[in-house]
Parts: sequence; C-alpha cells; structure tokens
Amino acid sequence: MSFWRSMPQGMLLRSRWEASHIAFPSGDLSIDAYLAETGERFSAPIPLERFIDYGSWLQQRVAPDVDRSKVTSLRRDNGGFELVTDDGLSFHAGRVVIAAGIAPFARRPSEFTHVSETGVSHTSDWDDLSGFSNHRVLVIGGGQSALETAALLHEAGSSVEVIARRPSLNWLKGGVIQRRLGPFKPVFYAPTDVGPLGMSRLLAAPLAFRRFPRRAQDVMARRAIRPAGAKWLQQRLVEVPLTMGRSVVAARNGDGMLIELDDGTSRHVDHVMLGTGYQVDVARYDFLDEDLLATIRRTDGYPILGRGLESSVPGLHFFGAPAAWSFGPLMRFVSGTWWAGNALRRVITDPRKR
Repeated sequence: MSFWRSMPQGMLLRSRWEASHIAFPSGDLSIDAYLAETGERFSAPIPLERFIDYGSWLQQRVAPDVDRSKVTSLRRDNGGFELVTDDGLSFHAGRVVIAAGIAPFARRPSEFTHVSETGVSHTSDWDDLSGFSNHRVLVIGGGQSALETAALLHEAGSSVEVIARRPSLNWLKGGVIQRRLGPFKPVFYAPTDVGPLGMSRLLAAPLAFRRFPRRAQDVMARRAIRPAGAKWLQQRLVEVPLTMGRSVVAARNGDGMLIELDDGTSRHVDHVMLGTGYQVDVARYDFLDEDLLATIRRTDGYPILGRGLESSVPGLHFFGAPAAWSFGPLMRFVSGTWWAGNALRRVITDPRKR
C-alpha cells in the first residue's frame, strides 16, 4: 500500500463500494468482511486512510511474512531469475510477478522538465498539503487527481486555480443511471465499475476485450479512462477558478513560477501542481536489468502480455497498469485484481507450465 500512503491526506476513493474490494467483491477478503471483523464504520466515498487500513488488514491475512526489502536488481539467470535487494541479499526464482505500481510513471509535461523541482511537483509527490496554506498554487489537469488536489489545497487555505486543456470538465454521474436501472443494473454494469453503459460488461471480461481489433480496443480504453471528476467534488470547487481550454506553453522560475498560457495570458504563482496523470513505461522500473529489459517485447512502454499476464520472457509477469495494453483498462483499477489473480493462478497450476 506504499503508493496509497503517498497520496494527500483527506482524499476519498472515486470508485464505488462494489469496485473497491481487493481480490474479489465478496467473501473473507472484502471490505464488508473487514468491517465485520474490526468493527470499523465508514461508507462510500471511502476515505483514503480507511482503504489503507483495509489493505493492511488484507495483507496480514494473505502474506503476513512479506519481505519489505527493496529489490534493486532483477535479471535472468540460468533459465530463471536472480533478484538482489538493497541489503545485499540475492534470491533465485523460476517465476517473477512484477506488481510494482505506477509511481515511476508520473507524467511531467515537457514544458516543466527544465524548471526547479522546488517550483513544480506532481500530485503524487505529496502526502500532506497543509504546507501550501497561504500559497498561490496552480493545478494543471482536469481529472480526479487534479480536481481533488485543488479542493484539498483550497480547504487548506491555498489560493488555487485549475488549468485544463479540455473545453469542459467531465463529471461522473454518481451512479444516477445505475440507480434508475434498478434490478436491471447487473445486466448493463459489471461490479468492477469500469466503463460506461454498454461497455462495462465487456471491459470486465479481458479475454473478450482482447478479441476486438486493436483500434476498437484503443477507442474503448480511452473512453473508459478519460479524465473525469467525482460528482461529490463539484460543491467543494465552487470557489476555485477553473480555466478550461487552455494549455501551458512556457514555464520558468523567478520568485516563484511564471506560467504562460496559449492565449497569451500568464500566471505568477508560488507553486505548480501537476495533476497530469501517468504514462506507463516499464523501462522506468529501475530494478530491471538492461539485458532483461531488452528481451521484453513492448509497445509504447507497455509489455506485450499473453496468458496469465506473462511477458515475452517466460516466467516474467506484469500486473496493474502495465497490463492494460494487453488486457484492457480494467487492469488499471483495484477491481481488476480478482481477474488478474485468477489468470495467474491458472497458469501456475497448469501442469504443462510447471
């Protein structure tokens, strides 16, 4: 849960209750089971701190003896793999599953690559925004991360403005359509809660998704993960200026940050917060040996995966967002863990694969 712990305090999960369970939406590892055992009480939208507690509770049940050493090197060795940790120990394995998250993939637009890190940061860089009280902060982006960060900054006493390229913001409808469908909701919406009406069920079945032409897959993926904010954020942003349809063309340091927009206007602020999302590129996993990386078939930074989320290197699997090109946008979300876990289990237990 380290990446979740790095997020700003006070955040809420955008996903609905049924899509926030880890591993499977029912049974002994669900959020409901966690509440029943611990006596905790909360509802959707789920507070970030409570979701972290739930994740830690689950970890104690499925992997209580987890080794918390950091892997500094992963390379091929005698038909298998050698892993070296930061304490100098080495391990050998015939199969490795990389589920290392998206933290290394934070997208920083080229306009900000040459400016000081003290003047610009990514939303994923902060777990506490209280230090920005009485600061002028410009938030770049129009998705959940950017908008919720702007709301938290405003509530912490910052003077905030949001700049987004799109002419208008997309707001999730908060389950209005699902409620109107009543008992027919399961026909059109999968509990994974990824994708709109008519697409949700397909995206919940990655093997079916893979059968579509690549162009159709790309269209569906873009629609399912387009930048959008939760409906409950709207009221919290009433007093925050939202500048739509504008892009940053230049940024430079100088008694704070001077930002120039494509309409010729400029902003002079103390700090710029990038809510610009993530761009998958497994080459950014610094523990991957160069020779190993060179043998992984990739496209646009994504590993090309087959059965059991296995890469072109036998025995090497990728979970999470890196699996999205091969198995669809469901892989980017917590609700995709149940399918990915079962897909891996089937490969590991297949006697032909042992």
